[in-house]
Amino acid sequence: MGHLFRIGGFLSFIAMMFINAFVDLGHKIIIQNTVFKTYDGDLQVLLTAIVNALILLPFVLLFSPSGFLSDRFRKPLVMRVSAWAAVALTLAITACYYLGLFWPAFAMTFLLAIQAAIYSPAKYGYIKELVGNESLAAANGWVQATTTTAILAGIFLFSILFEGRLDGMIYRDPGEIMRLIAPVGWVLVAGSLIEAALSYRLPMPHPGARLTFDWFQYVSGRYLRGNLHSAWDNRVIWLSIIGLAVFWSISQVMLAVFPAYAKASLGETNTVLIQGLLACTGIGIILGSLVAGRISRDHIEAALIPVGAIGIATALFLLPHLHSPLLHGLNFLAIGVLSGFFLVPLNALIQFHAGEQGLGRVLAASNFIQNLWMLAFLGITVGAAYTQVSEETLLIGLALVAAVGAAYTIYQLPQSLVRFVILRLVATRFRLKVLGLDRLPAQGGVLLLGNHISWLDWAMVQMACPRPVRFVMEREIYQQWYLRWFLDFFGVVPISRGSSRQAIQTIAGLLEQGEVVCLFPEGTISKNGQLSEFKRGFELSARQVSAGSGATIVPFYLRGLWGSRFSYASDKLREGRGEGLMRDVVVAFGAPMSLACGAEQVKQAVFELSVGTWEDYVSRLPPLPVAWLRNARRNPGQVAVIDSSGTRLTNRRLITAVLLFTRRIRRLVPEPALGILLPASSACAIANLAGLMAGRQVVNLNYTASPEALSAAIASAGIRHVLTADRFRKRLAARGLDLGGVLGEVTLHPMEELRAGIGRVEGLWLLALASLLPAHLLLGLFGTRARDPQTGVDDTAAILFSSGSEGTPKGVELTHRNIMANLRQIADVLNTEAEDVILANLPPFHAFGLTVTTFLPLVEGIPMVCHPDPTDALGSAKAMAQYRATVLCSTSTFLRLYTRNRKVHPLMLGSLRVVVAGAERLAPEVREAFMLKFQRPIYEGYGATETTPVASVNVPDTLDTGNWKVQSGSRPGT
Repeated sequence: MGHLFRIGGFLSFIAMMFINAFVDLGHKIIIQNTVFKTYDGDLQVLLTAIVNALILLPFVLLFSPSGFLSDRFRKPLVMRVSAWAAVALTLAITACYYLGLFWPAFAMTFLLAIQAAIYSPAKYGYIKELVGNESLAAANGWVQATTTTAILAGIFLFSILFEGRLDGMIYRDPGEIMRLIAPVGWVLVAGSLIEAALSYRLPMPHPGARLTFDWFQYVSGRYLRGNLHSAWDNRVIWLSIIGLAVFWSISQVMLAVFPAYAKASLGETNTVLIQGLLACTGIGIILGSLVAGRISRDHIEAALIPVGAIGIATALFLLPHLHSPLLHGLNFLAIGVLSGFFLVPLNALIQFHAGEQGLGRVLAASNFIQNLWMLAFLGITVGAAYTQVSEETLLIGLALVAAVGAAYTIYQLPQSLVRFVILRLVATRFRLKVLGLDRLPAQGGVLLLGNHISWLDWAMVQMACPRPVRFVMEREIYQQWYLRWFLDFFGVVPISRGSSRQAIQTIAGLLEQGEVVCLFPEGTISKNGQLSEFKRGFELSARQVSAGSGATIVPFYLRGLWGSRFSYASDKLREGRGEGLMRDVVVAFGAPMSLACGAEQVKQAVFELSVGTWEDYVSRLPPLPVAWLRNARRNPGQVAVIDSSGTRLTNRRLITAVLLFTRRIRRLVPEPALGILLPASSACAIANLAGLMAGRQVVNLNYTASPEALSAAIASAGIRHVLTADRFRKRLAARGLDLGGVLGEVTLHPMEELRAGIGRVEGLWLLALASLLPAHLLLGLFGTRARDPQTGVDDTAAILFSSGSEGTPKGVELTHRNIMANLRQIADVLNTEAEDVILANLPPFHAFGLTVTTFLPLVEGIPMVCHPDPTDALGSAKAMAQYRATVLCSTSTFLRLYTRNRKVHPLMLGSLRVVVAGAERLAPEVREAFMLKFQRPIYEGYGATETTPVASVNVPDTLDTGNWKVQSGSRPGT
C-alpha cells in the first residue's frame, strides 16, 4: 500500500482525516467525562445518549444539503471551508470552558456536528477522486485506520488531560469542571488551525457539477426522497448502507451503556481506564482495517463482510460474561479487528458502485440512514434508561441485534462465506494484482471475456471483481455429481454444443438483469499457455440482449497461472517456475466494448492486455545470475552442461567454476566491460555467468567478423580485458585471424591459465560452499558489489555484444530483464519437459544463440549439449544422437546444412521433439526438405531485433482427450 503515499495530496488528506476526527472527539470526550464525574446511573446513561444524539442529529437534518454541496463544489474546497468553520467553533468552545458554561458547551457539540455533517460526504467522496478504483479498498483501509487512530489518540490524550487537570482538585458541579479543564481547549484550536492549513495542499481534480439547490424541495422532502433513491436503486449500495447503519448503531449504544456498566460491575471510576477499554476496539479496527486493505490490495474483497458480522455477534454475546478489565480489553480488541473486516469492504463497495457525479448524494444518503438508525437506537437507550432497564439487559439486546444482522448478511451473501474460505486457501499460494479495475462498470450487465489458463481462473476473476460473477462452464464438467451442488450454489451456467440454445438465452437474460457473466471464449484450458482461437458462441448471447440494456463486453487477461499445478504446464516447467512457492497472479481488465464486437475484436483486445501484464511481469524478474543460481541450487547433482568432446558439468561443479572465475574477474578486470571470445562451450557458459556475477557487462565478440570490425567493436565497448581459450585462439589463427594484431593493448586471459592458477584448497573450499550454502548466501558472498535492494545484484550490468562483420560494428545492449523476458516466453511456449536436452551450437555473439541456446537452458535448468561449430552439421548431429537432444533451435541457414549433408542420417535427429527456426525467416524449401528427410516439422520463431530474438514461436497443435478439442498452435507462414 506504500504506492498510495506517492499520490500527490494523499498524505495531506490522511493527516486531515486524523486531525478532524481528533478535534471532533476531543470535545465529546470532555463533555462525556464531565457527565461521568458528576452524574450516576440512569441519568448518566441518559445524558451520554443525548450527547451522542446531538452529534448525530445534524447528519440527518443536513442530509440533502451536504450531499448537494459535495457534488456541486470541488470537494477539497468544501473541506477547506469546513476546516475554517472548525477553527471558529473551537475558539467558541474554549471560551465556554473558561467561563464555566457547561450547558452551552454541551450544546456546542451540536454546532460542531453540523460542521462534520457538511464535511463528511466531501471527505469520503474525495477518496475515489484522489486514488481511483484500483486502490479504493486499500485507501479506505488507511482512512479507516487513520480515523480510528485519531479516535484512540483523542480518547487517551483528552482523558489524560482531563484527569490531570482534576487531580487533587475539588469540584461540585459541571461548571467548575469546565473552568479547571479550560486550557485543554487550546489543543482543539491548534488542531483546527493545522487542519485548515493542510486543506490548501489537496489537489482539486474535478471542477464539480453544475447543480442548483431548491430550498422548497428540501423543506418539502423531495430532495430527501430523490437522494434516498440514489442509494435505494442500487441494491449493493443499499445493503451496504444498512450494514453500516446497524454496526454504528450498536457502537453508539455501546458507548452510552458500557461506562455505566463498568462503573457498576467493575467498580471503576477512572475515565482513562474506562475510555481505554473502549479504545481497544479502536486499536482492533486499525489492525482489522489494515489487514482488510492488504487482503483486498487493489480489489474489493466482499467476502470479509459475513466473516466480520459473525465475529462481532459472537464477541458481543461474550461481553456480559466477562468480569475483569483485561478480558474486556481483549474482547473489545477482537470486536475491533472484526469491525475492520466489516467496514472496509462495505465503504469501498458504496464508493465503487456510486457514479462519479452522484457519489456525494449517495454518501449523504448513507450518512442520513446511518445516523437515523443511530438516533433510533439512542432513543431506545434513552427510553430504557428512563424505565430503568439494566445495562446488562441492554448489552444482551445488542448481541441479539448483531446476531440478526449477521444472519441477514449470510442470507443476502450466501456465497461470500464459502467463497471466502475457498479464496483464502487460494490466497495462501497466490498473490493477486488487479489492473484496470476502474474500467469495470459498477452497474449494468457485463460480459467478461478472457483467456483460459488453469482450473483456478474462475477464482482469480471473482477475487478481482467486486461484483458477483456468474460463470459459464462446460456441461460435461458441470454434470459431475461431486461438483454439481457446489456449482449450482455459485450459479454456474452449464453449456454444451448439443444444447446451447438454453444457455445462450440464460446468459442474455442475466445480462439484461444487470449481472456479470464470465465466459472463456477459447472453450477449453490452454495446453501451451498461449491465446487460442476465440469461439463465436458468445456473439449469439450478445445479439439477444436489447440495445437499451446498457450491457457491455469487458475483456480481461490472466497472467501468472501458467506453470502452476492447476495448468497444463509440464512438470519441468512447474518446477522451474517455483511450484510450491507464492505466485504472483495478474488480472487485467480492458476498456468496455460494445456487445456488437465480434470474436476477432475481443481477442485483439485481450491480446493487447497481455502486453501490459507482460510488462508488469518482466519488471519483477530477477537478474540472470540470480535466476540461474536459484535454479542450479535446487538440483545440484543434475547435469547442466555437456561438451560434445565429452566434458560434463553438474550444477554443483558449474557453480563452483563460476564462483572461482568470478573472484578472478573481479580482481583482474576493473572496467565495467568484459570481452569474451569463445564459441558455444562449457567455457563460454562459465565465462558469461562469472562476468555477470562479478557485475560486468559481458561482450561476446564476433570472431567471424573482419579484423577491422572486431577491433572497432573492442574500442567501442571500452574493452581492456578479454576471456578466451588457447585452443580456440589457435583455431582462429589457423583461419587467418591473428588476435595479437587485432587486440592491440587489450589483455587476453586464457581460461586454461586462469584455471591453472586455482589452488586445490580454494577449489575444494568453493565446492563445499556450492554444495552447502543456499543461493541467497552465495549471492551475498560472491555477487556484484553494486546491489539491487530486492535482488542483491545490479540490474544495470547489461549484456552487450557486437554482431557487426564489416566496417562499423553494431552494438546492442540487452538488459538482464530483456533476456530473462525472452527466455521465459520461449520456455513457456515450448512447455519444456523433464527429459529435454537442448543443443547449443549457435555462436554466443548472436542474440538467438546467447538467449535461446545459452542462457535459456542455464536458467531453466535444462541440460545443454555444446558443439562449437554450427556449420559442422555432422558433428552437431552426432552430438544430438549421442546425448539424446530433444530441442534444436537454429537458423534457416544452418538447418539447410542438415538436409544437404548426406552423412547426417535421419536417425541421428530421432530424439528431437521440437525444432525451432529463429532469427531469420524460414525458407519454405528448408521446411519441406527437413520434413522429408527427418520427419520433423520446423516451428517458426520470428525475430524482430536483437532485443527480441524470438518475437513469436509456433508450437505443436495439442489434443484434449477429455473433449477431443484441438488447440491450434502452428500456422506455417504466420
